[in-house]
Amino acid sequence: MRQAMQRLVPADELLCHQTPETFATISQADTSWTEKLWSSLFARDGSIQVDVGIGKYHNRNVIDMFAGVSRGTEQLTVRASRQLDLDPQRVGVGPLDYEVLEPLRQVRWVLAENDVVPIRFDLTVTGVLPPFLEAKDAQREPFGARICSDLLRYHQASTVSGTLWIDGERIEVGDEDWFGFRDHSWGVRMDVGEPPPDVHRLNRLDQDFTLTWSPMYLRRPDGSSYEIHHYLQTVDGETTYFSGFVNQPDGTQTPLQGLRDELKYDPVNRRLLGGKMTFDAGWGQTRTVEIEPAGDTGFHLGTGLYFGFKGQRHGQWHGPSHLDGERYADVSDAETAREVHQLRDCVIRVREGDAEGYGIFESMVIGEHPRYGLTRDSSFL
Repeated sequence: MRQAMQRLVPADELLCHQTPETFATISQADTSWTEKLWSSLFARDGSIQVDVGIGKYHNRNVIDMFAGVSRGTEQLTVRASRQLDLDPQRVGVGPLDYEVLEPLRQVRWVLAENDVVPIRFDLTVTGVLPPFLEAKDAQREPFGARICSDLLRYHQASTVSGTLWIDGERIEVGDEDWFGFRDHSWGVRMDVGEPPPDVHRLNRLDQDFTLTWSPMYLRRPDGSSYEIHHYLQTVDGETTYFSGFVNQPDGTQTPLQGLRDELKYDPVNRRLLGGKMTFDAGWGQTRTVEIEPAGDTGFHLGTGLYFGFKGQRHGQWHGPSHLDGERYADVSDAETAREVHQLRDCVIRVREGDAEGYGIFESMVIGEHPRYGLTRDSSFL
């Protein structure tokens, strides 16, 4: 009979413990606890994009993944999940594996051939700036009792090299032509599993809700570089979470105090059309960044199970092994957009003064927002 004991895994040999637990467990029982890896990698001309992620849910005994390609308005996605404790050391699920080649600088994603969609890749992601922490995402439910988010995240601007195959066509990926961002987060997060039916919880998505998250890498004419990053959530016009920094190559982070945007969204599918973001840099100073989509390319994260997809949720139990996916010809179509959701890794070009560069812009604008010309009738998740 198996005992309800802590389990030893090879990571327990390392001098890295911070709690009186083994690495097979965490120090709390919240089933929303997640450790997640994500990357959005793209050709600099905006023609093609690879999105990929892994989520590990210790208290659900699940690890899942998604990997996909956005090419214009076409999108292909493969998903998998498995029972975590059958192979707790593997950082991979189904056809996808992840490897740290050099800590805090270089990682590798490998997607093997699969029977779901005709994509595979072997991509090395190399940081061009140090990884930067964002402000801890610590939020409570609106009634003030339950902690609904207690999450730490870092992200890193990177170049990309390797090989990508789509429909049997080999595409060479080079550091000079591709760019991207990766992140790593851990803690209690929202949107894991089905909402419990016997717990009183308000749904922020039933209100006038906005979410924007964007790392932006910029280079000046003299070759020097820096990053501006922000993450903003609002409910009924009030900020519930903001993180903003100007990040420098030496690791220095200068906090930003707030954000005022002049953005435009397509009223049919609420895709970003571009605009300006003006950041409060403190002491009466502001910084204004102009952004525009690099094309139609932009991976819709609904197919990666963000906010659910066709009855599936992050961390959901699908048995010892599960694999599925699909291919969409046009995710910008209004009906399809409602299926794959608003949240999208939009590839953007950015400009601040004489500095130019690239970024990823994630956005959700739910409910009625007159300043964007968006009505409640046209709203969707």
